[in-house]
Amino acid sequence: MGQKKTLRSQARKDSPTVNTAVKSDKKAQGHSIFSWLFVLAMLGVWLSVGVVWFDLVDYDNVVGTLGGLYDADGDGDFDVEDAKVLLGLSERPMTSHEKPLEKDLSEAKLNTKFEATVEATSVSEKEPVFSTKELDAESLPVEKKESTATPSPETTANDKSPTDDSSPPDEVHLPPTTQPQSESVSTPESSSDAESTDEPTADTKAEPEAKKKKPKLLNKFDKTVKSEINAAEKLRKKGKVEESLRAFEALVQQYPHSPRCRYGKAQAEDDVAEKLRSNEMLLKAVNTYREAAELPDAPHDLIKATLKRRADRQQFLGRTKGSLATLEKLGHMFPEDISVKNDLGVAYLLLGDNKNAKRVYEEVLSAAPNDGFAKVHYGFILKSENKIEESIPYLREGLETGDPGTDDGRFYFHLGDALQRMGDKSAYDWYEAGHRRGHFASVWQRSLYNVPGLRAQPWWTAKETGYTDLVKTLERNWLTIRDEVLSVIDRKSGQFQPEDENLREKGDWGQFTLWQQGRKVPSSCASVPKTCALLERYPEATGCKRGQIKFSVMQPGTHVWPHTGPTNCRLRMHLGLIIPKKGCRIRCTDQTREWEEGKVLIFDDSFEHEVWQEADSYRLIFIVDVWHPQLTQTQRQTLSPI
Repeated sequence: MGQKKTLRSQARKDSPTVNTAVKSDKKAQGHSIFSWLFVLAMLGVWLSVGVVWFDLVDYDNVVGTLGGLYDADGDGDFDVEDAKVLLGLSERPMTSHEKPLEKDLSEAKLNTKFEATVEATSVSEKEPVFSTKELDAESLPVEKKESTATPSPETTANDKSPTDDSSPPDEVHLPPTTQPQSESVSTPESSSDAESTDEPTADTKAEPEAKKKKPKLLNKFDKTVKSEINAAEKLRKKGKVEESLRAFEALVQQYPHSPRCRYGKAQAEDDVAEKLRSNEMLLKAVNTYREAAELPDAPHDLIKATLKRRADRQQFLGRTKGSLATLEKLGHMFPEDISVKNDLGVAYLLLGDNKNAKRVYEEVLSAAPNDGFAKVHYGFILKSENKIEESIPYLREGLETGDPGTDDGRFYFHLGDALQRMGDKSAYDWYEAGHRRGHFASVWQRSLYNVPGLRAQPWWTAKETGYTDLVKTLERNWLTIRDEVLSVIDRKSGQFQPEDENLREKGDWGQFTLWQQGRKVPSSCASVPKTCALLERYPEATGCKRGQIKFSVMQPGTHVWPHTGPTNCRLRMHLGLIIPKKGCRIRCTDQTREWEEGKVLIFDDSFEHEVWQEADSYRLIFIVDVWHPQLTQTQRQTLSPI
């Protein structure tokens, strides 16, 4: 017992020495680990400093690669908002390229060699520009994005110098040139296959488009103020456009040489113009876009995006020459960019310069033979040159691609029209395809400037129109009207102008206009004062901004191709003045009728119609267009002219 106590006492005496040795050893080991960690940390710090200082890493490329994974709210960086989206606390916003395509395509009419007025591409009402003379669907195809500010009725005739954007223009409705997003297109060939099965095959499923590389909009300086730019940009994307504009204005004042800050200011001004429908604010945006592109050290991607949008907005404001100048500058800077060339071709077409437009699209098709946008526009140009057979494959193949900008009612119209003139019955398959796509009210009724819901029938009676008093006046005074116009014909004063809308297969067809787009032609009425006096009482005719009042003389041997008028907003009256006994007839849809002297025929010329003059003497009629009776007074006052 005493021995055990002695051992325990001895152990207690020895234990401090052992514990001290162990603790000392552990402490030394801890210092060693800490030293290595400190060294590694310092290396990391200096490596980070070196990467940032010498710009060793392309952060834009890294962000572009990872953005699809972590940039959940689409603002270009990973932050609290992205975390909320990833955690399911808020919804992922729809980005601009994911937004559905606007169905209401823009309209424009221009004075080309084709002398065409543009027709819109949907069955719903559109507002045209550039109307020069009556033309049944011989139009320039132009793509549309969303409308912004309220445009003006003036066209390129009032356009200033190509780069003059110093003062706001009058109001004009003019579409931008940028190409819309792609949609799947059902063609006559594809639709028959699609109807044979309920489930699409692997071949019919659209392949996902290759992910586009994110544009680099920041130069080295802009990267240092990226957080401030993102804060202002986030306000803009959240719809707080006035706050965003103020934020970007402050940034531009603080960093006047920053291209990205000035580009953001232009975008914010653009958005405010959209919200307020202000041409003045939109003009500011146009000028700010130019300033951003001209700043030194502006990234190429920013210059391209800035000038494209500037051209788009210039065209919307009716500054077509300025838009062309901007696109030409873009073309010189980025000669390999197909989309720039396609937009440039449209700009030339809007100015009636088919020759340069054709050259541009030939260049595009040489570099990209399967570009659908270039094909349909090149086909349109060939058709305008009356190269009907040559235009068909370009129009057809372009539509079949389904490329952005090809799903347009005008292309379906012109392809069908070309096939009809070649005697190809597949024309109606394409008309049917256009109808399925929502471009035509029906296969027969293919007008493109339409107000939905109006009564649609090819032939009308005077009682159905409600314009019985006008019809009775015309029929009671037909001899007076005839004698007045015969005096004009006898004088051979040249007031009858040849039909120049490319509607005749053969023959001679002249017209003498008294009212055009609701405007009286004083020089014409001076020759037939009694006729004009009779009509002054009827605003449904003289105030019809989408129609005409005119005499029409057609010589023997004339055939007018099947065609449709541009709008469903009018009805057309024909008063027979000199009608040969046999050989003159008009078909509207599948019903054919003949004129009678002193009697009025009424039809809706938005339906397909065709005329034959196979008599042995000329035919003379008086044409009076009237508003569709179901249009309200407000609609009659506000609808744009055609």
